[in-house]
Amino acid sequence: MSKIEKFEDIQAWQKARNVVNSIYEITKTGSFLKDYSLKDQILRAAISIPSNVAEGFSRHSNKEFTQFLFIAKSSAAEVQTQLYLAMDQKYITQSQFDNIYGEIEIISKQISKFITYLRTK
Repeated sequence: MSKIEKFEDIQAWQKARNVVNSIYEITKTGSFLKDYSLKDQILRAAISIPSNVAEGFSRHSNKEFTQFLFIAKSSAAEVQTQLYLAMDQKYITQSQFDNIYGEIEIISKQISKFITYLRTK
């Protein structure tokens, strides 16, 4: 593992940033655009993932960083739930759901591994 010197070096943060862009993309069109409640909620949850990774990193304490990583992981689960709701309402396709859900699943696993690593340090 290469040394992490800034939060932008964290792979989970990088992938989460891409997911935020994907969420913005799917919420800009069709009926999703007009569902202000779900649109706002999924965007807030998605934005929370990289934001909490970055904020935790800036604390310079493994204990505090771990707490923020747990929040980021929880936000990832929230986005996954909201993706189900968006698909149920036919705001997104199965393919869009699968792609974004899969990315979030990877992010969640990366965060879990990072938490485990930080707890052993």
